[in-house]
Amino acid sequence: MRKISEESAFREQVGGEGLTVAIFKATWCKDCHFIEPFIADVEANYADRLTMIEIDRDEMPDLCSELNILGIPSFIAFRQGQELVRFVSKLRKTREEIEQFLDRAVEVSGALAK
Repeated sequence: MRKISEESAFREQVGGEGLTVAIFKATWCKDCHFIEPFIADVEANYADRLTMIEIDRDEMPDLCSELNILGIPSFIAFRQGQELVRFVSKLRKTREEIEQFLDRAVEVSGALAK
């Protein structure tokens, strides 16, 4: 997963035609570390439908403030610079919940493309 640490790179990535899912994390976040063992596998399973990027919330506080990132990890799907859907909860996120979110993001993106 590509790690983004500059706002210009973020805007370029999410501004494209394709579906991009940004995962906002932090090094100190236990729930962020919980998804590490399986997130690369999930990314590989969706590689033909979307691009996943990672953003450290502490490295880009202005962007995170703009996007109202309060809880982490937060997942936001973008297409053509527009937010499509987001997945945020206070509870630890399971692989199944993340995959359900990605399926929904693909569905919304596909519907908007028509």
